[in-house]
Amino acid sequence: MYDMDLLERTDTVNELLSRYGVKFGIYKNGAFKEQLFPFDAIPRVIGKEEFAYLEKGLKQRVVALNLFLKDIYSEKKIVKDKVIPEDFIFASSGYMAECDGVAPAKGIYSHISGIDLVQGKDRQWYVLEDNLRVPSGASYPMIARELCRRSSPITFANNKLEDNRNYAQLLRRTMDNVNVGGLTVVLTPGRYNAAYFEHSYLAEKTGARLVSSANLRVENDKLYYVTYDGRLEQVGAVYRRISDEYLDPINFYDGSLIGVPHLYDVFRKGNVALLNAPGNGIADDKGIYYFVPKMVRYYLDEEPILQNAPTYLPFYPEDMQYVLANFDNLVLKDVAEAGGYGVVFGNKMTKEQKAEFIELLQQEPRRFIAQEVIDFLDIDILEEGKLVPRKADLRAFVLMADEPLVWKSGLTRFSRNPDSFIVNSSQGGGFKDTWVLSR
Repeated sequence: MYDMDLLERTDTVNELLSRYGVKFGIYKNGAFKEQLFPFDAIPRVIGKEEFAYLEKGLKQRVVALNLFLKDIYSEKKIVKDKVIPEDFIFASSGYMAECDGVAPAKGIYSHISGIDLVQGKDRQWYVLEDNLRVPSGASYPMIARELCRRSSPITFANNKLEDNRNYAQLLRRTMDNVNVGGLTVVLTPGRYNAAYFEHSYLAEKTGARLVSSANLRVENDKLYYVTYDGRLEQVGAVYRRISDEYLDPINFYDGSLIGVPHLYDVFRKGNVALLNAPGNGIADDKGIYYFVPKMVRYYLDEEPILQNAPTYLPFYPEDMQYVLANFDNLVLKDVAEAGGYGVVFGNKMTKEQKAEFIELLQQEPRRFIAQEVIDFLDIDILEEGKLVPRKADLRAFVLMADEPLVWKSGLTRFSRNPDSFIVNSSQGGGFKDTWVLSR
């Protein structure tokens, strides 16, 4: 489904994105560099019935993941029942012992989940990973749709689409649902963060205040926003865009300069809501991903609707044996890495690299997972005036208030390298709008 009027305005849309500062930042060779996130005007189109299937599967998955987080920081039944090995859980860098016994407002851990999927050439959708800590990316299709509408109104008059402009309302409702009384703020580490554009954009769109640690203070077990004239206004909900370990230098990493001292103490006493809850990293550990289908069966007594990519844990001797026997056909991932880093393809390694990697794998089997390479469905992009196929994924956003809600849009990322399966912006990828048909 291509609309020539919109395609002819691709350069105009990218110029507007640049003018509005729609960029991401990366650190390379010790220097911070901001660059445009290239936009391709050919949308990814998902039919109404197909999206309904995805929606049902995404809700199921996020509910199960929330139940897992609640369980693992309380009764740990899934460990006691030997569904997940105890040593596998506690060896994860994402598990935070400080969160044990601490229940967030309304028992919700992952308020905003970013679930990454790919569609194989068999037309089947596969979940590649779950992002439950600080998932980013919703702002890009939001502003791209807005600028595309402005540039080519006829395109949106001629196509019956779900309107994706309600993400800010969904996010605000999610924030308000757990707000314990007071202001809602978006806590950013500052403009040198890769996703700073998103922090400021979502704060503006939701009506929340964009703050840094310098604007917040803890007094008498409550969190306050310090106004420009020195007054204190109580904060009831913090949409934090700071990693767990940097959130509070008193309770976590003591060298953090971007966290708020004693913020976690306020959260622990129920006097502020944190979105997402600290400790969620255990659920988006790539090793724990292997167990999500088991979680669905364990907590919900249902069969998983969405499938994982076929995955192997070298942690298990039988899986290690399979990985070593099929090394050239697999993709290996470091469970603690993100952004496309720590991903290697067996068939791309030299003999020496392979031997070195296998030695590391055998020394640290908990550190890696191995997956079958999913042959992604190619989707067209416009490159130098020509249509060319490229690999792409989809980050779907699920917001949890009283019930999970799936945003009828998403971030489609694509590789600009014809030989690459890695689509992350940090690896040079671009993005598209995701159209969900309304009929």
